Amino acid sequence: MPRWDTVAIVGVGLIGGSIGLALRSRQLARRVVGIGRREASLRTAAELGCIDEHATDIARGVAGAEFVVVCTPVEQVPEQIALAARHALPGAILTDAGSTKETLVAETEALLEQAAAGPRRFVGSHPLAGSEKTGPAAARAELFVDRPVIVTPTVSSDAITVTEVEAFWQALGGRTVRMSPAEHDAALARTSHFPHLLASALAAATPEGLLSLTGSGWRDTTRIAAGDVELWRQILLGNASHTLKALADFETVLSRLRLALEAADGPKLAEILAEGKRRRDLVGS
Repeated sequence: MPRWDTVAIVGVGLIGGSIGLALRSRQLARRVVGIGRREASLRTAAELGCIDEHATDIARGVAGAEFVVVCTPVEQVPEQIALAARHALPGAILTDAGSTKETLVAETEALLEQAAAGPRRFVGSHPLAGSEKTGPAAARAELFVDRPVIVTPTVSSDAITVTEVEAFWQALGGRTVRMSPAEHDAALARTSHFPHLLASALAAATPEGLLSLTGSGWRDTTRIAAGDVELWRQILLGNASHTLKALADFETVLSRLRLALEAADGPKLAEILAEGKRRRDLVGS
């Protein structure tokens, strides 16, 4: 028996498409509806098996949905959640997959309150899974398996809604972790947002004439710089304060490296390199 009758996915790209594939492959929903702006992309998602039906109008697409997940760029999420809340089934649960949370969640709850839809139906979430690739063609049914998914309830959140959102991601194979929106943004600035900034800086600082000489180290380190520019512009500006703190800490370590190199201080250089290796080894392969 499917767990949900109808799940609506707003934004059927890599994440939304993977959610749809996981729902359908695990037979968790009788009907998966994809909603987006481009008819051609939605048709592709349907052909790839990500969704059963599609719509370009969110009001029509979420009609009859008991669970809605918004996977659009972060600046669009609050408005899309508020719109979905007005047209989905009464009591439908709403969540998102945005990479920033503090501002997004506050704006979403405020819009729901103004619309008398009630913020208790919404709980933010963020699956720590993905790729530099975009679009439904990059989607995978197993994308969330054994990956952390951060769920970000607030004082306005209903306990049952929080549990249902966690159950949704767990059903897709994810490992849920509860954090406040502020805690999420502080942590992800260091583990996701600043690393993207660093990868982009390294790629941008490499002369084009030397790109043919890059090896696996350069390619591995800069892989995420190939991500969608507009998406990352929104993420970095949406979490600028925490990302700047991460940048300041990095500049401290970089300064230590510079001083060690300038002084030809082998022991100090080895000490910093060893600390980096130790922390990387803790993560595993």
